[in-house]
Amino acid sequence: MYSKELTKGTLQPIILKLINEKGRMYGYEITQEVKTMTSGKIDISEGALYPILHKLEAKKVLETEKVFIGKRVRKYYKVTKEGKKMVETVTEEINDFIETLNLIFNPKPI
Repeated sequence: MYSKELTKGTLQPIILKLINEKGRMYGYEITQEVKTMTSGKIDISEGALYPILHKLEAKKVLETEKVFIGKRVRKYYKVTKEGKKMVETVTEEINDFIETLNLIFNPKPI
């Protein structure tokens, strides 16, 4: 598992990309999907996830839908039209960042 310091700046792009691809997701589903996709290398805690979701919702990047399951309420998150632009931007930015890191950590021989 990667350290929290290493993954901290990548959580928002990961969350946005995943919700955008799946259409809508609820919190626990997001944590489990990331854990599965990364073979446990990235583990998003609820303490890290929900502040990001709430911040994105406040910025109108995400919208929510409440679904009643028995006596419980499940809150699904969905990317808004405005949010889709942000997903595109952060995806381009993270991919560029990865390429830049490769220049440092995997330099091509001269």
